[in-house]
Amino acid sequence: MDIRKQALEILNTNRVAIFIVTYNAEHHIESVLNRIPTWVAEKLSEIYIVDDRSTDDTFRKAKKIQWSEEIVPLRIFQTPHNQGYGGNQKLGYSYAIQKGFDIVVLLHGDGQYAPEYLPHILAAYTENVDAVFGSRFLQRGNAIKGGMPIYKWLGNRILTKIQNALLKSQMSEMHSGYRSYRRSALKQIPFRYNSRDFDFDADIIVQFHAAGLKIKEIPIPTYYGDEICHVNGIAYAWKCIKTFIKFRLMNYEIFYDPKFDIRTDNKYIYTSKAAKNSLHYYIRNLPIDKGKEVVDIGGGTGEAVSRAQAERGVNITIIDQYTTQNDRLKQYVVNLDEPWVEQLSAKKYDIAFALDVLEHLKHPEKGAEEVFKLLKSGGKLYASTGNIAFFVLRLMLCFGSFNYGRRGILDLTHKRLMTINSFRRLLENAGFHVEKIMGFGLPLRDINDNSRLFAFLDTISYLLARIWPSLFAFQILAICHRPDSIEDLMQQTFQAELADHKKQTCVNPD
Repeated sequence: MDIRKQALEILNTNRVAIFIVTYNAEHHIESVLNRIPTWVAEKLSEIYIVDDRSTDDTFRKAKKIQWSEEIVPLRIFQTPHNQGYGGNQKLGYSYAIQKGFDIVVLLHGDGQYAPEYLPHILAAYTENVDAVFGSRFLQRGNAIKGGMPIYKWLGNRILTKIQNALLKSQMSEMHSGYRSYRRSALKQIPFRYNSRDFDFDADIIVQFHAAGLKIKEIPIPTYYGDEICHVNGIAYAWKCIKTFIKFRLMNYEIFYDPKFDIRTDNKYIYTSKAAKNSLHYYIRNLPIDKGKEVVDIGGGTGEAVSRAQAERGVNITIIDQYTTQNDRLKQYVVNLDEPWVEQLSAKKYDIAFALDVLEHLKHPEKGAEEVFKLLKSGGKLYASTGNIAFFVLRLMLCFGSFNYGRRGILDLTHKRLMTINSFRRLLENAGFHVEKIMGFGLPLRDINDNSRLFAFLDTISYLLARIWPSLFAFQILAICHRPDSIEDLMQQTFQAELADHKKQTCVNPD
């Protein structure tokens, strides 16, 4: 394998920059620059140093370095005030994106990571990866031979193992500062939300994992000299573990942090629940007569409930802001925050599904009234929403926590939060008679259908939701009857009188 040939291939086909972070590195910064292989430097687009308001003479010494601009432009910057290790990286990567560099390589101004290994970092990009990290642990025993203190070696090993377990990854080292990234990958992740401290590096690993981006590790030598370590080991370890725990909790929709909210498609997609104790399973298996007219409001693609009913011969119409082609389903693109009748053909339905949709509207009261208008007199409404009085949320409030998420009761797109009583009142004010309220527990089987523990907890959650829905229901289902409206009753009561009045109006329009 010719490392030089591969590195030159990357340098010739990409705009590559080196970003050097410095803080109190006055004794090392010049040697770090001089150790960059000349043939690499000549092919670079730029080298830029960002000094984080060092308290020593780093910035002044960097400015005095004799450097030939014919080799590569050297830019030296200083932050207006100390940003921290993570804050400095945010600035450096934002600069790389703005300047249009294809690849940016991070070096430390204290010389701990060997500039001589830049060709190895660059050569790895021939494998079409999104990031390349140097690892001191890919080759057994190298870290100790390179002078890494035993306590740091042990701490690194334990912490990396814990992080791999939480992330379900297999990285050899998560704490190397020798890193490089493609600009295209950095643009996909919200790294500006990351920590300003040393755990920035933990944040960005999680973000790459969440975005499905590929990190390549290569072996690098370990070097410990007279550089000063600015990391509080115990505090750093806890912050790293906390980052990974937060990400895992966010996957279960228990916690939300925008830095882990990485989605390629920001459309709201109504996800289907398959478990037998779930709301969707119940609606999919409702005994609806063949030929009945059903409108699924906010039903999306129909996967949640409508396709199953359509396959039994039920006539399904979906109204939503997003639709998909399906021969069995009539679909209308409708802005649910505007009057619906003006956007639909004049038709009345026997049954309406409004599953987890009213809480997304700007005015749920108007939405409920629109549902009422769509139904025939005597029609049925199955409407659901999350229960803001769910016991987990009550406990969170006791500890002062109220955290929105990507899905669930505290979905970021929810405009209104409801309890059983407020949901019932909403529907009754729209004219419905609420016949029954059903509670559904956490859809735990959908998280892990193969786990006996999750299956047991799912059953317990389901039973508690049925026994005491106001406290233990994760979702509320209201089964409603659509009675005669005032207009219906007027037509029935004054039918003859109204007909005569209409005739007289036609004969004598004055």
